[in-house]
Amino acid sequence: MKTINVSSRAKSLNELLKKARRSGMILQSSDGRRFILASLESWEGFKVGHGDNFSQEVKRTGQNKELFEFLDKRRRSSKRIPLAKVKEQLGLN
Repeated sequence: MKTINVSSRAKSLNELLKKARRSGMILQSSDGRRFILASLESWEGFKVGHGDNFSQEVKRTGQNKELFEFLDKRRRSSKRIPLAKVKEQLGLN
């Protein structure tokens, strides 16, 4: 992924970035293509390996204590939405 610096003179783009700081958004172009714009300030990444052996990657991921601590903390602290409600919101009923 490439990083592009946005000039302070790009007013409309900076306004979108300001909004994305508060809440991520989906931008839709005139041809219907969608793009995600979200702040990476609180983004967390976890190294799970870089090999071609999938079974080894699964094993390493399962041994990633930092990842599982993060997932456990997230599970305990986050608000849950029932699957039926998600389907309803997405029009999948």
